[in-house]
Amino acid sequence: MSRKAKITRKTKETSIHVDLNIDGKGKYKVDTGIGFLNHMLEQLSKHSLMDLKLIAKGDTHIDLHHTTEDTGIAIGECLKKASNKFIGIRRYAHVMIPMDETLTRVVIDVSNRPYLIWKVKLKVEKLGEMDTELFKEWFQAFSQAAGITLHIENVYGDNSHHIIESCFKGLARSLREALEIDKRIKNRVPSTKGVL
Repeated sequence: MSRKAKITRKTKETSIHVDLNIDGKGKYKVDTGIGFLNHMLEQLSKHSLMDLKLIAKGDTHIDLHHTTEDTGIAIGECLKKASNKFIGIRRYAHVMIPMDETLTRVVIDVSNRPYLIWKVKLKVEKLGEMDTELFKEWFQAFSQAAGITLHIENVYGDNSHHIIESCFKGLARSLREALEIDKRIKNRVPSTKGVL
């Protein structure tokens, strides 16, 4: 069963192409035009072992909001498309990710019921050129488009770069575990409803 997908998302604000392989090796080629966002999406690919190719062009001359949000939507849509209706997956996962002084908890349910709980406070207004309020927007867009219940809580930490990076790495490791095929259920959906 191949779990790969490609999508192109074009609006008046952005043009994004995503090529994703859930069962990859963590290879990536990412160009959003936003340095820090590139770095976070590379972490997502590397630590989830999903292969990710993403090329985005957006109206960054206005601000970075549209490009940030739309990459979350596009990756989420591509993941959902590649998932083969979530047949045979483990579905649930949770991780605790340390990064120096920071500890972040990420818990997911790949349920086709999108929801985001975001308990992350950052001490700075910008990381690189990105407004830090945009990170919640990215995770919200991703969880909605992918159909994932996503709880992210920074337990403690001081450095905002470390906090955000631990959130992306936590999502990556959770996706890796939750999307893994469970050999005990193979071709069934992990729900009493028979569908997610």
